[in-house]
This record gives sequence, C-alpha cells and structure tokens, in this order.
Amino acid sequence: MIFGKLKKFDIVFDSPEIDSPPVFSSGDVVSGKVVLDLAGECKVESLKLHAEGFAKVYWTESRSAGSSTAYTQNYSDEVEYLNRREVLLQADNGELILLPAGRHEFPFSFQLPDETLVTSFEGKHGSVRYWVKVKLHRPWATVRKIKKEFTVIEPIDINTPALLAPQAGSKDKMARVWYHNFGQVSITAKIDRKGYTPGEVIPVFAEFDNATSRSVVPKAYITQTQTFLARGTMKQKRAVVATLSGDVVGAQRRETWHGRAIKIPPVGPSILQCRVIKVEYMLRVCVDVPGTSKLCLELPLVMGTIPLHPFGSRTSSVSSQYSVNLEWLRMAIPEQPEPPPDYSSVVTDEEAEQNTMAHRPEEDLSGIMEHPLRAFVQEFRFRPPPVYCEVDPNPQPLNMRRRCMTC
Repeated sequence: MIFGKLKKFDIVFDSPEIDSPPVFSSGDVVSGKVVLDLAGECKVESLKLHAEGFAKVYWTESRSAGSSTAYTQNYSDEVEYLNRREVLLQADNGELILLPAGRHEFPFSFQLPDETLVTSFEGKHGSVRYWVKVKLHRPWATVRKIKKEFTVIEPIDINTPALLAPQAGSKDKMARVWYHNFGQVSITAKIDRKGYTPGEVIPVFAEFDNATSRSVVPKAYITQTQTFLARGTMKQKRAVVATLSGDVVGAQRRETWHGRAIKIPPVGPSILQCRVIKVEYMLRVCVDVPGTSKLCLELPLVMGTIPLHPFGSRTSSVSSQYSVNLEWLRMAIPEQPEPPPDYSSVVTDEEAEQNTMAHRPEEDLSGIMEHPLRAFVQEFRFRPPPVYCEVDPNPQPLNMRRRCMTC
C-alpha cells in the first residue's frame, strides 16, 4: 500500500540551537530540509515547497434591520508578506522518480524579503503567521501535505531619540456626585523614556493632589490594545498586563511617587507598521474617586526587542539628560565619578593627572550588567585627606624649648 511506504514526512529548520526553534527577521535566510523515510520503493512525481506569510483579520457582528430582522455582517482582510515557491524534486522530462527505501533529505533555502516584515502574532480576531508547506505528488495517490510555521520577530531598537524621549503629562478633574462638588483631583506623571523591553522595570514619577473631601487611591496600569482593521471598520481588544497600587491619599492631602516601580511582564513587541493589525501599549496612571468615575492619565509606550545599552547611547542629548534617574535601577556606576570636593586640596595637579590616567574606564562597557556590582566598585582616584582632629595627636613635651621659626 502506498500510504504504508511513507513512514515519516517532516520539515526540519536549521537552527543554531538544537532545542530551540529558529527566529528570523527581514532579509534573513530560512534554510532546512524535508525528510522522507520510506519503508519501501516509492514512485514520486514531484516534491514542491511553498513559503507564505500573511496578516489576516476576521470577525462577525450582528446587525438589526428592523424590529424582527437581524443579520450577521462579516469583516475580513489580509496582507501578504511572503510568497516563495521552490521545486525540491522533479524529473526534467516529466517521468516518475523511483526512490529506494530508507531516509531521504531534500535541503531548501530562501531569503525573506528585505522590506520590513511584521512580527508573528496571535490574537482573538486576527494573526500574523509565516509557514512552509510541502506537497508530495505521487501517481494514483492523494497529494500528501505537510505544513510547519516559523517565527518572525521584526527588531525594534529602543536606543533611538524618539524612544529615549521622556513622557510626561498632567490631568485634573472636578469630582462630583449629581450636583454636589467634592473638590478637584489632579495627576502629574512622568517616565524617563518611551521605549522599553519585556522584563524591564518602569520607574513612575507622579504627584497626586487630592483637594476633595474624600480619600482617593492612586494606581498605575500597563495596558495592551489590539486593533483589527477591515473594510473601514475597527475591532479592539484591551487587556491589563501589569498593575501598581499606591497608598490611600486622604482628603486635602498630596502624595508623591519618587520612582515607584512597575515591572513589564513577558509580552510581545509593539506592532505599528501593519495595515490590518496593530498592537500598542500604554501606561495609565489613575486615581479611583469613590462615587464618581476615575481620573486617568495615559503615557504611550513602545515595547521593543533590542534593550537599552547601559552606556552605548550616552552621546544622545536626550538619554544623557534623563539617564541619571535610572542609575539606581540598572545598578550601574557613573562613567566618570567626580571626586569628593575637598580631595583636590590635598594633592597636586600632577598627582591628580597621573591617577586619572591610571584609572581611566575601558571603552567597551557593554557587559557591565552581566557581572555583580561589587566587581565594578572603583578605587579612589585621589589620595585620601589627612585625619582631622581638634587635639594634636603628637604634642610637644612641656620642658622642650620652643624653636624659633625664623632661625
């Protein structure tokens, strides 16, 4: 029986790590092999490969056309990102090819488009998928098909001026129930940059001014918004991925957050360049006011794939201006720590220059976060000042004749 001869039919991608699937991006070469394991001789017409990549959306909505008439409206759209075909096995003259029993491997290789692709994504109303499909054609037999998906992650480097720029804002609201005003609530918040990567901690600097007669509760959320677009209609799905709760702010009181930390969980990167699917993130700083709707201030976020370089982006004026607030978070030592102010009074200029040259930091500090902090504690560059004491530790004997300082 023909089906009994085919013991194994599989697609294996080449991967630098055996236990982990490969990940690709625009311009990369996707390579691998198609494996056929035959229990006996088998005649084959052709073995063809087709690589595809699509962003697709689909959802339905119920519509009413009257008091007793209802119908369902379908919405769908798609964008093609990859379409490659390759013939792995086929006789030139159209005759059949006889494959002996045993294992057969057919290598394949193709390059992804240089244009920016969209990161692989799975959502409720849409997806972005890339796959390789192989068809085995044999005489007097159904076509055997096998399909295997692969992951594409389009890099987003947060070390750019736009994503290193700080985000700040303020918002206020008059709290009222029916026609009675309880006072005004205001929020002022700031974060050091717009771009982050999963696993990082966002220090939130905020001030909550509660001028009402009721206590309020400040909170912060990281939200993900998935937007699906088709035929001029939009469908959205929102989810909270991280939360931060503050202390209760009493009536006529003010509360300040000096870098309250909210950690980003493992989430997918932002998708901003697709026509039918978008994935966006937001930091929402809110105040829950009893008896009325909450006051929320939104600061946009971009989830990237290339993390912040500890010292690589110091040349940027934006990052250098706002990097001081993150030194405690990265546990990094400043590049050129200044000596205590009174040290210079006990050393000469020549000694200071020699010590500075001897302890000049290395240029490549990219691996500073991979080692313990104690490994980077720097020695003093200057000779410590002499011990100061009000009492002379070496007093002269009382019977000693005083020496004339002018002799």
